[in-house]
Amino acid sequence: MRDTILVGCGAGFSGDRTDAALPVVKTLIRRSGPAALIFENLGERTLAQQQLSKRNNSKMGYEPLMELELRPILADCLANGITIVGNFGAANPTAAGQRILEMAQELGLPRPKVAIVSGDDLSDGHGKELIAQHLGEQFDQARFVCANAYQGAHEIAAAIAAGAQIVVTGRVSDPSLTLGPVIAHYGWSIDDWDLLAGASMAGHLLECGAQVTGGYFADPGKKNVSGMENIGFPIAEIFADGTCLISKADNSGGLVDVRTVKEQLLYEVHDPSAYITPDVVADISDAEVAELEPNVVRLSGVKGHPRTDTLKANVFFDGGWLGEGEISYAGPNARARAELALQTLKKRLGMLHGLELRCDLIGVCSVFNDDANRMLDSIAIGEPTDVRARVAAQHLELEPIEALLREVTALWTCGPAAGGGVRVNKRQRLSTTSCLLKREYLPATFEFL
Repeated sequence: MRDTILVGCGAGFSGDRTDAALPVVKTLIRRSGPAALIFENLGERTLAQQQLSKRNNSKMGYEPLMELELRPILADCLANGITIVGNFGAANPTAAGQRILEMAQELGLPRPKVAIVSGDDLSDGHGKELIAQHLGEQFDQARFVCANAYQGAHEIAAAIAAGAQIVVTGRVSDPSLTLGPVIAHYGWSIDDWDLLAGASMAGHLLECGAQVTGGYFADPGKKNVSGMENIGFPIAEIFADGTCLISKADNSGGLVDVRTVKEQLLYEVHDPSAYITPDVVADISDAEVAELEPNVVRLSGVKGHPRTDTLKANVFFDGGWLGEGEISYAGPNARARAELALQTLKKRLGMLHGLELRCDLIGVCSVFNDDANRMLDSIAIGEPTDVRARVAAQHLELEPIEALLREVTALWTCGPAAGGGVRVNKRQRLSTTSCLLKREYLPATFEFL
């Protein structure tokens, strides 16, 4: 029996593959010993969207794919003592926990011990007042939607130490999902900064799922990765000194080497000497990444500094509406007809509604951040024969967006010639601002269902 702990990743974002976790769980069972499985399902805006979902239905507001993620692995995890930790609770961790209990009953499993971590949601009256005081004139009462603070790992650890088999959270920092089980396993103190930093960076390597196992790395002919159709999700073996080994699910595709680990280690890290989480400030300035064998990489040398006295909170406001429409042109002179369509839309919508359009020609120039169309205008006309024109605009009111959608649809017959495949779409926007709040105002806790 190992005295280290294995932590596997079952999902790296909301919308990740739902068949990824099972090979990870099978691998954890084969390797035996203490283990946990994490699900990282929350992007910056995912939580706000789930807050809107909760407003419409008090039983919703958690990760929509949670059942597809957990149903294939729940029995194996419970039977083999693999702790499940997920932020799939999103805006409604209690409802998510209740659904997990129902799922266990449907599968004929013993009732699991499900813990709910709370303290992140600042959308109630007290939280709103706190945010308003902090933002001052920036706070728009009429358009406020929700706010959530990033909580840390210690409440997750406390829940596991109290016997939780499944820990459901809302907003916690991504690395904290991994750090929580590790703290519970080793009994680390709140000021074991180097240890906390090491395990936090292991969590950072896991949090985006297949990014560290070659998914985001793959670039044919330059950075080849085999078995992309069956890419294995990552597993970290974390040691008592805070170092870790990164590997992946057995019998899977993908790649773990020095390059994939270094890419993910630096992912979304603004300052390598001060990667701030709610639990610790990690310093990877002198970290070492070494390949021990194929698909096994060691991370060591991570240092830790005391955690800050503040927690980051994201505040979301109603941002109006976003509308977009597309139409295709093919054959000789396709680009010229597509450009004529965009010019027509600009003139009509600019005159009638004052909308500023984002215009793209998919197949010519559409992926780069070219809101002002400078890049598009600078490209010489060639001979593309398959061009899709796309326009988009945002507005606080819905009517101008509805007009945009009607104008794109009208291109069918109003011309230019031979347009087809019209698609229009509109959705509500959320604007975001972030702030730092004293952690003493944001106590976290946990309770069992």
